[in-house]
Amino acid sequence: MLIAILLGINAITRAQNPNLDKLNAYKIAFLTKRVNFTSQEAEKFWPIYNAYQEKKLKIQQEKLALNREFNLAGSSWSDKELAEAGDKYISLEILEASLSQELHGHLKGILPPAKILRLYQAENQYKLQLLNELQDRRQQGPLRNNLNR
Repeated sequence: MLIAILLGINAITRAQNPNLDKLNAYKIAFLTKRVNFTSQEAEKFWPIYNAYQEKKLKIQQEKLALNREFNLAGSSWSDKELAEAGDKYISLEILEASLSQELHGHLKGILPPAKILRLYQAENQYKLQLLNELQDRRQQGPLRNNLNR
């Protein structure tokens, strides 16, 4: 049952963005291992979590777009435009926090409190692991390039 759910999640992810397939599969395995879901918990958890992740990604993309706009043209913005951009950014932050609060409420209905906290820890561990791997690759990159010459 759990495998069927994970395969379904992977198929949805692959259809949306093939570049994220491997990363999402890794995240699913990482979180599943750390939180230790039962099959019943996983069946309820993953659809809710995936919907949360989709909404969160859209918010993060809006924040990135706003930052990009500011970096490209912000020096020519009026004080009013700058204030509006700041207000929009904070609104997106609040929206993201509300989304997290909504997820937490859903999780309380399907997971015991200890697993909810394990999930939050696992998400942070996952982010740190990805950052560490990225840093390792960047540090090894020039060496590989020098060796290939």
